[in-house]
Amino acid sequence: MPNFRADRMSEDIQREIAAILREMKDPRLHNGIISVVRCETAHDLSYSKVYISSMNGLDTAKEAVKALKNAQGYIRRELGTRLRLRFAPALAFEATDSIEYSANISRLLNDIHYTTDENEENEE
Repeated sequence: MPNFRADRMSEDIQREIAAILREMKDPRLHNGIISVVRCETAHDLSYSKVYISSMNGLDTAKEAVKALKNAQGYIRRELGTRLRLRFAPALAFEATDSIEYSANISRLLNDIHYTTDENEENEE
């Protein structure tokens, strides 16, 4: 039987952590564009893994993860109060380079599109 509650809770946690990130004053979180890419929550809602990415690359995301691990208690308490949970899930943060990867793919596709348009103009 599918557990839709865990999926809904993952989306809520992702949204609220993104809001909490904007309010935090740690300079390691404001070096670049930091984003919560994905959140996976266990079916019993006791554990949640949050994936963090940065537009500036994996090193910036790793620095943000260090800051988030230091503020883990604060973030967990804020999640509990904002989502009105009796027991807030334990949080684990992990850095990923998915934003940088997707920006690179987009750049490559734009280059291909530009070169094909250029070739078509040369043929005419």
